[in-house]
Amino acid sequence: MAPSPSSEAVVTAAAPAPVGPYNQAVKAAGMLFCSGQIALDPASGEMVGAGDVEAETRQVLANLQAVLSAAGCTAQQVVRTTVFLADLGDFAKVNALYAEVFAAGVSPARACVEVAALPKAARVEIDCIAVLG
Repeated sequence: MAPSPSSEAVVTAAAPAPVGPYNQAVKAAGMLFCSGQIALDPASGEMVGAGDVEAETRQVLANLQAVLSAAGCTAQQVVRTTVFLADLGDFAKVNALYAEVFAAGVSPARACVEVAALPKAARVEIDCIAVLG
């Protein structure tokens, strides 16, 4: 389904291409809605980190920042994130790397949940919402 006339898809080669019927992000109503990112290398489409949650988290955050940048945003404009973990035992490691990106200024509201599985056997996925402008 195509975005409504008042919305705009955000597409960048600096982040992994969507693997289904969705966009990397959509601008609508002064907001940016970023799809969840896993640790896919944008160039090869292969998973990064071989199950190392810290390496995966670094790639996830880099992918998310690439999408934000393509939309003209920074991490400081993010107001909400959701962190999906395959193992909540990884929370401290993921949180430390997350804080490097989202600790400046007002940190976004966040939910963090453990899930049964993520695409491509990823250990972490993060999505976000940002305010444009």
